[in-house]
Amino acid sequence: MRVSKVLKLICVAGARPNFIKIAPLMAELRRRPGIAPWLVHTGQHYDQRMSGLFFRQLGIPEPEVNLGVGSGSHATQTADIMTGFEQVMLEQKPDAVVVVGDVNSTIACGLVAVKLGAKLLHVEAGLRSFDRTMPEEINRIVTDSISDLLFCSEESGRRNLLREGHRAESIFLVGNVMIDSLQRHRQQAESSEILNALGLSSGGYALVTLHRPSNVDDPPTLRGILSALNRISQEMPVVFPMHPRTQARLQTPALGALVSGLQTTEPFGYLEFLKLMGSARVVLTDSGGIQEETTILRIPCLTLRDNTERPVTCEMGTNRLVGTAPDRIMAAYREAINGQSKHSQTPPLWDGRAAERIATIIQGRLVAET
Repeated sequence: MRVSKVLKLICVAGARPNFIKIAPLMAELRRRPGIAPWLVHTGQHYDQRMSGLFFRQLGIPEPEVNLGVGSGSHATQTADIMTGFEQVMLEQKPDAVVVVGDVNSTIACGLVAVKLGAKLLHVEAGLRSFDRTMPEEINRIVTDSISDLLFCSEESGRRNLLREGHRAESIFLVGNVMIDSLQRHRQQAESSEILNALGLSSGGYALVTLHRPSNVDDPPTLRGILSALNRISQEMPVVFPMHPRTQARLQTPALGALVSGLQTTEPFGYLEFLKLMGSARVVLTDSGGIQEETTILRIPCLTLRDNTERPVTCEMGTNRLVGTAPDRIMAAYREAINGQSKHSQTPPLWDGRAAERIATIIQGRLVAET
């Protein structure tokens, strides 16, 4: 075993959800004696709205390395990340690597880390949609299979990992680092002027996000979702910050015409979007993280998918799986605005202290070994 005075730890972030999760973890690790955390940004999300603004608003330190890989197919992007991250690993020789979530940066950096002999720590481990057509599901399964320490955000993750044969002593139920960020920035987000800027009133609009390939890359599915959103827009404003992927798909005249009745915008910063979520009458999304955030904000969430890797948001939270059929979306929308959605509870350990628990475990398990 390599001997060093401190634990050299590389933390990896690549996409917008990663930034929200890595912010509280980096802050906590920097406070811990015996740990020297480094931040590597892969550049998977690279533009101002999807990356730079999040770093500033979340108080994330400037990354020591930005690989700048940009977009591309799954194979191209994963390969580019692996090639760039391998050079970082060879130069820095860290003791361990922390990866978060389920994006291509997660699996790419995880594979490089373990092949070069570093310990791999996966934050948000064990989540399963049981739908292998989702690229994220493959990333989750493979990353967990090669990780040394597995940090779970909810009980379902722990159960999934045990069922898959992982050792109980490598699994830790720690809570949700995304909720750490929400709790830390909630008051600051309240002062945002985004509602005034968009001409909205609190509780008087629907908020929408769409980005999953199964929804936006299939024209009939996208057309059906947009038809439901247009029906909703006849009753209240529908605010639709568009992910770059979704913007690209709506360039065709046939599909582009279907958003004419919606209030489409560019993506927002973290604080602005948090304010929009917390003030919405209802949120419609295919995002995993938004299912979690609306649970804490106690805002009805209609998930435009047939499955979720975050079942606690349906069991305890305000989330409801409604699929993509327009009539099902509209029926769920009616129930939500009429107050028929169940009241949200806070899932266990979603208390804003997940990063603290993770850092304590890292100190206890890894610092003593260096």
